[in-house]
Amino acid sequence: MTDQTSSEIELLRAAYAAFNARDIDAALATMAPDVVWPKAFQGGFARGHQEVRDYWTEQWSEIDPHVEPTSFHREGDGLILVHVHQIVRDLAGTVVADGNVGHRFTIDSGWIRAMEVCPLPTSV
Repeated sequence: MTDQTSSEIELLRAAYAAFNARDIDAALATMAPDVVWPKAFQGGFARGHQEVRDYWTEQWSEIDPHVEPTSFHREGDGLILVHVHQIVRDLAGTVVADGNVGHRFTIDSGWIRAMEVCPLPTSV
């Protein structure tokens, strides 16, 4: 693993930890000001810090997601696929979803530029 890959993985770990702690400011500090973030809960994309903040604030008022990265895979220059174990609870604590998803990040100049939710590759 290169030093660049190592620092990118640490950036992503920090973003996941901040998200799970509901620390929006710390999560946004890992992202470019013009970040493009999927609104997986609603569809479409949030663009920029304020839209991401608004989306997460609304999302967390309705569900309680927890995302735990389990592995990181470099796909190309600036692209990292993260295998994620995701548990989503309703606000009463009942699990409504529990499974594995893929998050593909575009990282440039030490910032998360974009994220997309994607299927995980199947084993051959």
